[in-house]
Amino acid sequence: MKLNYKKEGSGQPLIIVHGLFGALDNWQTLGKKFSENFEVYLVDQRNHGHSPHSEEMNYQLMADDLHELIIDLGLSDVILVGHSMGGKAVMTYATQHAEFLEKLVVVDIAPKVYPMHHQQILEGLNAIDLSIVKTRREADAILAKHVDDIGVRQFLLKNLYWIEKGQLGWRINIPTLTKQMSEILAATPAIRVETPTLFIRGEKSNYITEDDFQNIYNQFVNSEIETIYNVGHWVHAENPLEFYNLLMDFTS
Repeated sequence: MKLNYKKEGSGQPLIIVHGLFGALDNWQTLGKKFSENFEVYLVDQRNHGHSPHSEEMNYQLMADDLHELIIDLGLSDVILVGHSMGGKAVMTYATQHAEFLEKLVVVDIAPKVYPMHHQQILEGLNAIDLSIVKTRREADAILAKHVDDIGVRQFLLKNLYWIEKGQLGWRINIPTLTKQMSEILAATPAIRVETPTLFIRGEKSNYITEDDFQNIYNQFVNSEIETIYNVGHWVHAENPLEFYNLLMDFTS
């Protein structure tokens, strides 16, 4: 699949892959900052942003999509960064195409299976009938019945766009994400990775716990784990300066 991407800057290639329900737009501020030192590629994953939709969604396909992009662009010595679902996509890529990578950065996700925890979000998104709902305010009111956190709702509703006057559409492929959620929560391949890898976790997030550390070190044998304090799962958005400094120190 030909993924949508945005390129900025010059130098060593640095590819950033967003998480579930996200898009490359979520990384534009940090991407611009990184582009002062790197050739930055912000990528929309399949069924997200401006990339194509598909009924299929799993980490092998997401890794294949990334490999197609890297080959098409003729890149090598890539620094590959992924957050959450994007982190699992880049971990999967590293198990198969390490020769294209110099370093790997995984943001607040472990290579393990996660229990289902998106039910309310999916119920809320599926409750929004865009043949009836004609404004973002109406969509938010429906979503609020399922998702209390206004910040999460605003993040999700960024995926709405105007197909034409009076007709909203979704950038995300809600039917496929709903149907394939077990694939999104699945573990990545348990294959030894020697690529130098930085795991960045949020102190207030439960996505990477101290119980996960040994499994991470066992599989990613040249890895280190850093914690950013007083932040949750959206580590890079909640403390972009410390995130930037950690990544720059790791890649220097």
